Amino acid sequence: MEIKKCTTLDEARTEIDKVDEEIVKLIAKRNNYIKRIAHFKTSVDEVKAEDRISDVISRVREQAIALDLSPNLINDLYVRMIDAMVESEIAEFNNAKSF
Repeated sequence: MEIKKCTTLDEARTEIDKVDEEIVKLIAKRNNYIKRIAHFKTSVDEVKAEDRISDVISRVREQAIALDLSPNLINDLYVRMIDAMVESEIAEFNNAKSF
């Protein structure tokens, strides 16, 4: 992972803003895939996919540890993100099935 050497507070904040922009883009990209996945599923229980959620949380926790990042932070972020995306996926699933 490449980190730019910053010489001022403003420069460091500018770099953080760039990272935040990329994070939001990646979350939006993930959410778009979630909406697509809804069309492959046949029930709301399948949308909820508890086993898949557990696998994702385990994987990102391991990745956080490997990157010397708090696994609890990543766990909390992903739980919140997945909960919101599951709600979005259920809405997409219900909308697709109503046609």
